[in-house]
Amino acid sequence: MEWTQLKVTCRQEHKEQVCAIMMLLDNQLMIEDYSDIDMDTVYADLIDEGILQSDKSKLSVSIYVPEDKNLGEYAAFLRDRFLAADIDFDLEYVGVDEEAWSTAWRKYYHPTKIGEKLVVVPLWEEYAAKDGEIIVHMDPGMAFGTGTHETTRLCASLLEKYVKQGARMLDVGTGSGILAICGSLLGAAQGFAYDIDPVAVRVAKENMEENGVSNVVCEVSDLLKDVDKTRPFTICTANIVADIIIRMAPEIGSFLSNDAVYITSGIIDTRKDDVLRAMTAHGFVLLEERYENGWVALAFSPANN
Repeated sequence: MEWTQLKVTCRQEHKEQVCAIMMLLDNQLMIEDYSDIDMDTVYADLIDEGILQSDKSKLSVSIYVPEDKNLGEYAAFLRDRFLAADIDFDLEYVGVDEEAWSTAWRKYYHPTKIGEKLVVVPLWEEYAAKDGEIIVHMDPGMAFGTGTHETTRLCASLLEKYVKQGARMLDVGTGSGILAICGSLLGAAQGFAYDIDPVAVRVAKENMEENGVSNVVCEVSDLLKDVDKTRPFTICTANIVADIIIRMAPEIGSFLSNDAVYITSGIIDTRKDDVLRAMTAHGFVLLEERYENGWVALAFSPANN
């Protein structure tokens, strides 16, 4: 089997965060950190010159992705979460030509049912919809959110349950726009989708157009910074990471109506209790939790509901 090294280079101060995020995909990390090398050691002449001359303020963390896994989704997952955590990084693919990578991941991406009714179909695939199915056509490009990742499926299945006809929806960290699209196709009357990454916003807009979704405003924003809170939202999704959900906990309630449902995911199961504590501390009640392969999605309502 062939493997591709997915290598992330970051500054020393981001080491713990980068390792924690990458361990969500693989707990076998290779860390290249030369910050402790003593340049004056008597053994310096035995150390590779490239290491001696390297920038000691930075380090690299790598995982190895087998050929039967979706490399594009691995990379986009990391990219989306590093941007959400405001981490500067460089991402390299060692062992695969970048131009080939940009389309190679398509062979792992097929029609995927992500709920009782929702089916995600890539643009290059033919699919005959069955009775009652809602088709979402996707070309994720360089943005995270193909529908195949557990966190996306968990959020989509909760959307099926909690979206009401005429809902006003907010999607924080929209990625490819898939959750905002699902919300619209499930009956939301108006949607607002935001992402810190302009590339993600461009891809999301293209995907919305492809699905005939015209009732979603998609714009660049650093989490909730540019979101209008004058009209409360009745449903909200945040498929990001536990730390960001916790960071938004004190503020998110001011954007939601009293009868709103707030769906969160991107949470590894060991961080569930941290998210629960933060949300309950800021006036939310847990409605439901769902699990898949070590990932958790939580649905909340304001305590005064």
